[in-house]
Amino acid sequence: MAGRVVTITSGKGGVGKTTLTANLGAALAMRGQRVVVIDADVGLRNLDVMLGLENRIVYDLVDVIEGRCRLRQGLVRHKQLPELYLLPAAQTRDKSAVQPEDMVRICDELRGDHDIVLIDSPAGIEQGFRYAMEPADEIIIVTNPEVSAARDADRVIGLIEAEEKSPARLVINRLEPSMVSKGHMLGVADVVELLAIDLIGVVPEDSNALIAANRGQPLALSNNRSRAGHAFHNIAGRLLGEEVPFEPLREPRVFERLLRFVSPERS
Repeated sequence: MAGRVVTITSGKGGVGKTTLTANLGAALAMRGQRVVVIDADVGLRNLDVMLGLENRIVYDLVDVIEGRCRLRQGLVRHKQLPELYLLPAAQTRDKSAVQPEDMVRICDELRGDHDIVLIDSPAGIEQGFRYAMEPADEIIIVTNPEVSAARDADRVIGLIEAEEKSPARLVINRLEPSMVSKGHMLGVADVVELLAIDLIGVVPEDSNALIAANRGQPLALSNNRSRAGHAFHNIAGRLLGEEVPFEPLREPRVFERLLRFVSPERS
């Protein structure tokens, strides 16, 4: 069966989209999936650093598109997870170097040998967003539990629906229950009610996230030793169709309200 292409996007930068891509890729590979993560943010390469692969890059996405190397040569294998590969972005080019049909061609070639292709989309709604959306079978939208991020995510949802893509699913990143209880942060149910799409994961605030990113070691590799790492594994399980319950985050009355918005198969 051909592999699935999942694009991970957001309405604004800085919400944790690249962090999710790196950790979800690692968590899926740890489940035995053959995974490729594509850094589609041409000109601003970061996914390689998150995975600790910045020194192993020889070719990049634009090299593949322009024929300077074969696709297989552009893939960089993860040091610890042999089923995880990275196709890095080019740093010295801009997003005009990639067209939607280029991404479709690359993803179609990758589908044959891999189970899941994750595309780390550039933030915003310009050229990079459009070529990252084109090959997607599924879309995950990442937002933080704050009004500005949620509103930007809502705009992206409208664009996805206008393109008649399958309904997106939602990851809420960097949730801090104590701030929710004080009214300083939106709650899970507030965000789900505002965006009206299925929730696939909630990642709690975790002080280990920045340390892990700087070390090039995804938190998913620590699994249950990290709250966020455990959440990434739960998201991977749900993406694979597993029935993974949402775990209490000590947010007041969240789950009574959430039941109205999360479809039974996702809950």
